[in-house]
Amino acid sequence: MRLPRTAHTSRHWRIHEIAGDFRVEDVWALPTPGGPDDFPHLVRQIANGAGGGTAVSSPVYRLLFAIRWKLGALLGWDKDDAGTGARVRTLRDRLPADLRKGPQDADAPSGPFTPLYQLPDEWAAELANRTVHAVMHLGWVPDGTGGYHGRMAVLVKPNGLFGTVYMAAIKPFRYLGVYPALLRAIGRTWQANAGERKAG
Repeated sequence: MRLPRTAHTSRHWRIHEIAGDFRVEDVWALPTPGGPDDFPHLVRQIANGAGGGTAVSSPVYRLLFAIRWKLGALLGWDKDDAGTGARVRTLRDRLPADLRKGPQDADAPSGPFTPLYQLPDEWAAELANRTVHAVMHLGWVPDGTGGYHGRMAVLVKPNGLFGTVYMAAIKPFRYLGVYPALLRAIGRTWQANAGERKAG
């Protein structure tokens, strides 16, 4: 379920200290009900790739990403000199000392994203290309009934006018094709892994 930006900005996440110059683009409640100690499972699931470790079954999702990666290859959007440490400085350079010393999961693979830090209820990763510098932020929040669930926010800093136009152009595709399929896949994987979480 899509949430208002204030669902992210009103919470005292550490990411606010690091990415205060980024705009909150999207905030989503994830279909990942759990207990207070289940957040590391969510981090591992997301860090294992799009769809939370399973292939997203939606043909629309796959088509949109195939088009995006093809365009990126043709136009050089994703070359090494467009990423963190080249076009933009990594946000790791902004981390306070306590966030530089995170659990092992903070260094797990996460597709095109590079992990930044992990806390008991918060995880962040970044990516950069010729269009945008972006942060994927996961939080673990109480649901008001004794349980918890994941929350995902996407923060962006577009690369000039081109990046701003690009973000506006892909917005309908994100809402109609990408996020619905991604959230369904995250939910399916979360349910499929329920036994593993119970086993500890």
